[in-house]
Amino acid sequence: MLTEKKVREVLGGLKEPFLHKTLAELNAIEEIKIKEEKNHVSVKVLIAKTGTSEQLQLQTQIVNVLKEEGAATVGIRFAELPEEVLAQHRNAEPENNQTLLNSKDTTFIAIASGKGGVGKSTVSVNLAVALARLGKKVGLIDADIYGFSVPDMMGITNRPVVRGEKIIPVERFGVQVISMGFFVEDNAPIIWRGPMLGKMLNSFFSEVEWGELDYLLLDLPPGTGDVALDVHTMLPSCKEIIVTTPHPTAAFVAARAGAMALKTEHEVLGVIENMAYFESKLTGEKEYVFGRGGGDKLAEELNTVLLGRLPLNQPDWNDEDFAPSVYQEDHQIGKIYLEIAEKVTGLLKK
Repeated sequence: MLTEKKVREVLGGLKEPFLHKTLAELNAIEEIKIKEEKNHVSVKVLIAKTGTSEQLQLQTQIVNVLKEEGAATVGIRFAELPEEVLAQHRNAEPENNQTLLNSKDTTFIAIASGKGGVGKSTVSVNLAVALARLGKKVGLIDADIYGFSVPDMMGITNRPVVRGEKIIPVERFGVQVISMGFFVEDNAPIIWRGPMLGKMLNSFFSEVEWGELDYLLLDLPPGTGDVALDVHTMLPSCKEIIVTTPHPTAAFVAARAGAMALKTEHEVLGVIENMAYFESKLTGEKEYVFGRGGGDKLAEELNTVLLGRLPLNQPDWNDEDFAPSVYQEDHQIGKIYLEIAEKVTGLLKK
């Protein structure tokens, strides 16, 4: 069982990311609480700047170190060091390095929708997997910070590790994945405000070791809120795919996301109509459960193309290779995703 002394010992050797001194040297471990019955450790740590990508890196290190020592769950609070400590230890901050945001070889594709519940995250995951199946180098950012779901959809159980100054994304089905879900304990709710979300999103670009990527997909939150605005600001050359259902109301709402993309000079690559119909396995008859025509109407309104229609169906999966939202390559819908991926690469000529 972990003790307060042991926690202080294992965390004391970690370096504060701005002052480059250990937490022990800075006396930065302000509080330690241990719930023995749940094997839960919570700590309060002081750093030079909160709400930064450096905080995210240190948070990951703390969680990994404490779990290696036997903690079942970890809670972390951050606060800023006193000004006198900063003045005593402050050094020049490291120079900015080349990041993915500066890359000329990576095409950014945001997957957007006007409202929730249209299957945007499912589309993001399966389009990323389909592009990887075509031999492309693909990354996926789960930028739906409040409603992160990509790790669960892809059956990812591992967490990123920190190597040197960078976070290493988790790979699954040939896709490099990073998600807010990796940095939250026990599916805890996120209560951050817009500015903090923007900083976190920026860290996903600049502090993650993506390697060489052909495509980086971003699963955006539904609507046109803070995160979507941050993406438009950070990635002026980002392409967008709008997801809708066939219902005219859904298409009407999705048009707002498309209009936002156009106003910020993001090219809309196309529209994907999800839940387009249900096809009976017994008769082959198609039932248009959510109506018809929404995807075509939206594509026409946005002056773009309909990339594909996806029917209602479930992926096949088993306990050994559990990924509840990923369609196999030979599945009916898996084949449609491959066709959509080919259309996307054709439009981008890459």
